[in-house]
Amino acid sequence: MLLYYITDRKQFPGNEAAQRQSLLQKVAEAARAGVDYIQLREKDLPGRQLEQLARDALRAIEKHSAPNNRSTRLLINSRTDIAIAAGCDGVHLPANDLSPLEVKNIWQLAPEKKSNFPVIGISCHSIEEVKRAAEDRADFIVFAPVFEKKSYPAAGPTGLDTLHQACGQGISAFALGGVTLKNADQCFRAGASGIAGIRLFQENDVAEIVGKLRA
Repeated sequence: MLLYYITDRKQFPGNEAAQRQSLLQKVAEAARAGVDYIQLREKDLPGRQLEQLARDALRAIEKHSAPNNRSTRLLINSRTDIAIAAGCDGVHLPANDLSPLEVKNIWQLAPEKKSNFPVIGISCHSIEEVKRAAEDRADFIVFAPVFEKKSYPAAGPTGLDTLHQACGQGISAFALGGVTLKNADQCFRAGASGIAGIRLFQENDVAEIVGKLRA
């Protein structure tokens, strides 16, 4: 089972500085708990600020991971250039963004890259998008919204049957959208490789959530 924390500092209380600090504390908490991936999804930040936040998040992950065994991978939403500059592990691509091949080509040409093989995830909302992601050889997809999407109520849930179809397209799939401790098992029975979430991690004790999901 894989776990994927998607950040949103604006959900934390306080001013910008307090929200930023809360996000970094949650990143550290996720690293200690062994969350597999963290997607830095602060889309409103200017490039330079996002790069600095990514560097700080990486330091938090390295500091709070098991000695000599950093298992948590940090991905940047959409910005391949910032992922490379900050030394991140890869990128998460929105639907209809760059293709995984384009990202890999950019990555290979960058002299400052820390790794030759970026991790590439893609957001998908339909079976057609899942098939395209599989054909383009992304590492995994995040399929949403399975149950609900609070930030976009008009986007109806895809449901477990569609999630099951998405999981049968030859690519690992994370379930996102209204996933809780109560319904996570339904996602795994539908074939999901893992669970992704914002509130699931940000509004709870991460170690407790991870322990219960992996029990």
